[in-house]
Amino acid sequence: QVVPVESGGGSVQAGGSLRLSCTSSVYSYSYYCMAWFRQVPGKAREGVASRDETGTLTYADSVKGRFTIDKDAANNTMYLQMSSLKPADSGIYYCALGAGEVCRGAGLMVPQYPSWGQGTQVTVSS
Repeated sequence: QVVPVESGGGSVQAGGSLRLSCTSSVYSYSYYCMAWFRQVPGKAREGVASRDETGTLTYADSVKGRFTIDKDAANNTMYLQMSSLKPADSGIYYCALGAGEVCRGAGLMVPQYPSWGQGTQVTVSS
């Protein structure tokens, strides 16, 4: 199964933590990229964090120091560890994946990723 499947969303109070999971067989490849995006109604989907084909991690300014991508290759899973959550972090979180040449320059650019999950809801209350 290559198409990503997200899980781990839920409701949490401000200052709390959640860990999102993205599972896909693409992680068995040596050349792949992945990214997390989030979206709220009436607003464009925005990049949150990404891992490029070399393993370099990139984070949006809004989440730097609070969110971290972790890998568990044995279980075909990438995690987004989210800490010190704020109400502004609420939204539907999507995992996006690519492999091979498509990964070059993908970063946090929505159009660069060919494979998307269905999303998982994160709600942070004040």
